[in-house]
Amino acid sequence: MKLIERYIFRRAFVVFAAALGWTLAIVWTTQVLERIDLVTTNGQSVLAFLELATLIIPSVAPMVMPFAVAIGVAHTLSVMNTDSELVVINASGSSRASIIKPMLLIGLGVSIASFAVDNGIDPYARQHAREMVAAARADLLSSVIQEGTFRRVEKGVFLQVGERRPDGLLGSIFIADSRDPQIDLVYYAKTGAVTNIDGRNLLLMREGVVHRRPAGREVSVVRFDSYAFDLSLLAPEDQAVMLFPKDQTLGYLMEPDRNDWFFQHYPTKYRAELHRRLADWMYPLVFSLIALAVAGDARSHREARVHPMLTVLTIALLVRWAGFGAANGAEGNPGLVWAIYGVPLVTMAVCAWFIRTNRTLELPVALTERMLGLVARLLQQVAMWRRRLLRQSADAGESA
Repeated sequence: MKLIERYIFRRAFVVFAAALGWTLAIVWTTQVLERIDLVTTNGQSVLAFLELATLIIPSVAPMVMPFAVAIGVAHTLSVMNTDSELVVINASGSSRASIIKPMLLIGLGVSIASFAVDNGIDPYARQHAREMVAAARADLLSSVIQEGTFRRVEKGVFLQVGERRPDGLLGSIFIADSRDPQIDLVYYAKTGAVTNIDGRNLLLMREGVVHRRPAGREVSVVRFDSYAFDLSLLAPEDQAVMLFPKDQTLGYLMEPDRNDWFFQHYPTKYRAELHRRLADWMYPLVFSLIALAVAGDARSHREARVHPMLTVLTIALLVRWAGFGAANGAEGNPGLVWAIYGVPLVTMAVCAWFIRTNRTLELPVALTERMLGLVARLLQQVAMWRRRLLRQSADAGESA
């Protein structure tokens, strides 16, 4: 590459890396918080939670990479235009290829990386994560029988153990069972112990009572010296991990096992996932072309109605939304498979035409004015709230 091309490539790549890091951190945090119940509900260690959180990264990265490319390319071109660097490059007689080439190299490189992560790393990470979750939920002794906790172990079943004694016995046991809509059961027992008989986990309770309340009738109380509560009913009978199309490798999607239960019942989901995998890798390249079509030309500040970054991200979100819609539609209608490829390919063709003809890709004027009006009203509302809070603080200070 030429010196100017290396300069542009380095600037865009630094912004891309920073945007990828921050965006990945935000999306990863939201995904991790959805799985915090592995620790709070299933009683797993923090290390197990961190391992699961690490396995989420390959699933999040391919979704974030295209937007990081769009931010990196658009921000670099916008700053270069503000600093008149694009004008100088054009005035020096350098061709537009000096600007286009490094941006396309970033988009192509990230596309290849996205394909490798989505098809080479993510399926194995997903499978291992599902195995971890299944093992955590199957470990009843750690997730259900915990001292001093009142927790839901299944829909309609709550259990509390007051203490674990040194001799292995459990003290002060409470169980509320409302799985049967026709009857509510509440168990109290002074002591108990967990045992395994013929592969079944049983909670043997001693010296307790059962409160039975059939629907629409009064409560009856039955005392017992010993009672066995079947804990195995709270766990899935089949501990095999259910794998969905997103969890399978690319080779498996091309030749799925005909005995796969999910494939037998939902073959179109496998087909849609296969074509999604073969199309999603193009989006980083698509978004780099969008940024070039929007901000690749030098223009004065008077020409810019909206900041190029806002235009690029708006168009990118619309294109990505169309891609998700095509993939979801293909799951129910195989005839829409072409749309999975059509969305990125048509977008690339449109952007290439804008770049080739030296035109600037912009949002419609009506939409632009509406967006600007919305932003202005939002800023006014924020300013009004700020003044109101300051006034309330001042009034509170005077009254104090």
